[in-house]
Amino acid sequence: MDLFAFPPLALLLDLTTRALLALISFLEPLTGGLAAAVAVVVVTLAVRVLLVPVGVSQARAEQTRARLAPRLRTLQKRWAKNRERLQRETMQLYRDEGASPFAGCLPVLAQAPVVGLLYAVFLHPQVGGHVNTLLEYDVLGAPLGRSLVGALSTGTADATTLAVFAVLVAVIAGVAELTRRLLRPAVDPSAPAWTTGMVGILPFTTAGVALFVPLAAGLYLTVTTAWTLCQRLLLRRRYPLPR
Repeated sequence: MDLFAFPPLALLLDLTTRALLALISFLEPLTGGLAAAVAVVVVTLAVRVLLVPVGVSQARAEQTRARLAPRLRTLQKRWAKNRERLQRETMQLYRDEGASPFAGCLPVLAQAPVVGLLYAVFLHPQVGGHVNTLLEYDVLGAPLGRSLVGALSTGTADATTLAVFAVLVAVIAGVAELTRRLLRPAVDPSAPAWTTGMVGILPFTTAGVALFVPLAAGLYLTVTTAWTLCQRLLLRRRYPLPR
C-alpha cells in the first residue's frame, strides 16, 4: 500500500515536487546540469538551519547526561537487583534535572519526515496525475531517482552510478569515523552494556542506508551528516562534557 495515495500525503508530495522543480529552474542558470543536486543540498541546509535549536537541545542533554553519570552509577549500584525501581529512580532524576534521556534522538526524528519525503518524491514516476520530471535529473550522469541497490538488482548500475555512490558512502563513513574519534559520547550508566557498542556503530549505519535510498536522499544524508559533525564540534565547545 502506497501511503502517498492518501489525499493529504499526495498533496504534500505534489507540493514538494513543484517546489523542488521551481528551485531547480531558479538554480539552472547558475549551476547548469548540477541544478537538481544543488537544489537538494539547498533544501538540506535549509532544514538543518531550522533544526539548529534542536541541535542545541541535544548538546545540552548530552552535557546533562555526562554530569549525571556519577549519580546514575550510584542508583545502578543501589537498585541493581530491582530493575523496575532503577528505571523509576532514573527517570525521576532526569525529571528533577529538567532533562530527558531521549533528547539526543530529536535531530534524527525531526529529519526522518524530510528524508522520507525526498525518498518518495524521487521514487514515484507520477505525482499529482502528471509525469514526475524530477526523475529526469541526474548527478554527473547518475540518476537522482535511482538507488545503488536498485541499480545493481536491475543491472543498470554503470560506472558513473557506482562512482557517485562510492563517493557519497566514503564521505558518510569518513564523517562517521571523525565523529567517533572527535566526539566522546556521554554514556548513560543505567543503560544496558550492549548499548555502548551500538553507540560506536550507529554513526556508520547512515552509510548503509545511503545504498538503499534514491541518490537524492543519499545526497541529503551526506550533507546532513557533515553538517551534524561540524555543528556538534561547535556546540561541544559551548557545552563541554565534564572530565
